[in-house]
Amino acid sequence: MQAPPTAPRTKADFPWWLAVAAAIAVAVAVFVATNDLYAQVFSTVIQGLGITIFVTLVGFSLASTLGLLVALMGLSGSIWLRQISRFYVEVIRGVPILVLLFWIAFVGAPAFVAGWNALTASLQEAGLLKPLHVRDVSLLWRAIMALTIGYSAFIAEVFRAGIQSVEAGQIEAAKALGLSRFQRFRLIVLPQAIRTILPPLGNDFVAMVKDSSLVSVLGVADITQMGKVYATGSFRFFETYAIVAYIYLVLTLSLSLALRALERRMRKGRGA
Repeated sequence: MQAPPTAPRTKADFPWWLAVAAAIAVAVAVFVATNDLYAQVFSTVIQGLGITIFVTLVGFSLASTLGLLVALMGLSGSIWLRQISRFYVEVIRGVPILVLLFWIAFVGAPAFVAGWNALTASLQEAGLLKPLHVRDVSLLWRAIMALTIGYSAFIAEVFRAGIQSVEAGQIEAAKALGLSRFQRFRLIVLPQAIRTILPPLGNDFVAMVKDSSLVSVLGVADITQMGKVYATGSFRFFETYAIVAYIYLVLTLSLSLALRALERRMRKGRGA
């Protein structure tokens, strides 16, 4: 018995989920704007948006730079650099971000201050430098450094996989043309690897937006911390954390859609 013919599929399914999500987002926004209690909660929590964006952008930029360096070490011709890179990646990836945050804040920062004072002791005695105290290292930057170190290990693997996806024959051809190692990387490897790197790198960026909420455990005044302070003082836990969740959802969904659009544009450019 012959199977009934199936309806032809369109090139792209209509994003009904996005239409529903957008409708819900608009409805929630209207409700918050017209409800005095939720409007007050929103106006308080949104004050931490700037810190959330700052932590995410600075932390991700530093993590990408460090991750690229670690990836290049892992692909170098030196066995010692490769082993150091693999040790760093495996150890850092095995430590939870929250534990790393506490370690950097309460162990790493005091150790850094002690080491700095030991190295600059002669300059401090001569009056050229003032002694550095642990309180001089802000909790904001301790949190940023923890996110930088934690995410750099994952980003290093993204860069490594992207670089290794480039065909070896093209690199050999570039060598035959007399290009230097840096020129081969800049002109041949990186432009092709970026197409492989971009999607997982975008996912890590969205993940850092969410993990930036962990800095609230150090008292950094991000969205989550502002919500925590308001909820503790007013006992409006449901309303407060509903608004916090709503803001994070708007941020992450907007970023995800922007990254998908960029990825589609790059695929079209590659096909052309």
